[in-house]
Amino acid sequence: MTTPHFPLKIAGLSKTDASRAEVFSPFNEQLLGTVEQADKADIETALSTAHDLYKDRSQWLPVVKRIAILEKAVELMKADAESLAIGAAEEGGKPLIDSQVEMTRCIDSIRACIDGLRNDAPHTIPMGINPASQHRLTTIRKEPIGVVVAISAFNHPLNLIAHQVGPAIATGCPVIVKPAEKTPLSCFRLVEIFHKAGLPEGWCQALLTQSHEDTESLVTDDRVAFLSFIGSAKVGWYLRSKLAPGTRCALEHGGVAPVIVTEDADIDAAVPGLSKGSFYHAGQVCVSVQRIYAHRSIARQLAEKLAAAAKQLKVGDPVSADTEVGPIIKKSELTRIDNWVKEAIDTGAECLCGAKALDDNCYAPTVLFNPPADAKVTTSEVFGPVVNVYPFDEVDDALAAANSLPFAFQASVYSRELNAAMYVADKLDASAVMINEHTAFRVDWMPFAGLKHSGLGTGGIPYTMEDMQVEKMVVITSKGISA
Repeated sequence: MTTPHFPLKIAGLSKTDASRAEVFSPFNEQLLGTVEQADKADIETALSTAHDLYKDRSQWLPVVKRIAILEKAVELMKADAESLAIGAAEEGGKPLIDSQVEMTRCIDSIRACIDGLRNDAPHTIPMGINPASQHRLTTIRKEPIGVVVAISAFNHPLNLIAHQVGPAIATGCPVIVKPAEKTPLSCFRLVEIFHKAGLPEGWCQALLTQSHEDTESLVTDDRVAFLSFIGSAKVGWYLRSKLAPGTRCALEHGGVAPVIVTEDADIDAAVPGLSKGSFYHAGQVCVSVQRIYAHRSIARQLAEKLAAAAKQLKVGDPVSADTEVGPIIKKSELTRIDNWVKEAIDTGAECLCGAKALDDNCYAPTVLFNPPADAKVTTSEVFGPVVNVYPFDEVDDALAAANSLPFAFQASVYSRELNAAMYVADKLDASAVMINEHTAFRVDWMPFAGLKHSGLGTGGIPYTMEDMQVEKMVVITSKGISA
């Protein structure tokens, strides 16, 4: 079978001498494809193309054209959904059953962009309420903010692109997207779909940089109006500190998601969701369940039931239809996860299952009981298939532990008692609290926001569209307007 090769998606650029990045399966290390890498000259070409389009208002795409492009893209995505899901599973390691769901969400995210355009009506500012504002009428219109640069992550190679690129297309912003180095193929396939749907190439360009320094030069250029970054907190906060004056940004980092399970919770009902939230995509999700604080009277029972569920999960080839937990994205991460787990066990955590590396870069779903408060699995994002259960006596002590870290994203509480659930929801540091649902629940039109070290700004299709626009007020003065 011929290995696919993806040239740079930079408008008007055709190269024969570009260096190539090879993309391998994290499961079996099979070569999946190659992507041309952009050098500094390519980055300059992409930026100048995007900036020139934005500065020339005569080239702006009208809303009706943008809607038509997005609608056609939805049709093309639906027609190619299965192969896109398989490709994402191959390069990212997310099991096919979950990659198929992601593809469905990807399509729905583009639909949400269309809905946003159809329902984004202008609003007004009151006039005629004092002598100075007599005979005046206002309307506020939204315009594209400018050139968008989107830096994406590996763990949702389809839907993250939809969340970053879709709103840019919808709002009329030229966008340059740099996918994760481990999963660029899905991004290039989606960008190709947008182009086939009628989007002129200059309005959406994709490139894979040769170095971190090149990525920084792209992000910090003063022609960039908005940065959408999904990735590590260390990189995200660093890039924000280097942005040109006036560049706005949204950052989505990781978390160490807490769950509180009260004494009266329905354990049997909770375990399936907690298992899914803990081990979905091998825990490589920014809101994956990591710390479960359970009342002492039920903590052991909950942990053992969760371990029993973990042992039943099928670990292996992500393209296999029955696989539930796939590989870790790269071997160095597998080693780090294993070291963190062993450190926790050596310092007092009880291992109820897992705690071992498997073949093909996989890690056994792991449940640890009562790791030390200062263990790395407690204080830092594991980003692997590892979940910890901690017993508590007083719910306020559990809340203090849950809120003790400099991360805050999504959290949850399991309880059959409304007052108890609402008390916990009110006290948790989080941008969203799920009641009787795991922390990784999300639909694409809801707000999705990391707080503190976990991010800046609010994700979700309508919120990203809002970020990528600026408001312009027009004041009309006329004696024909009633005083």
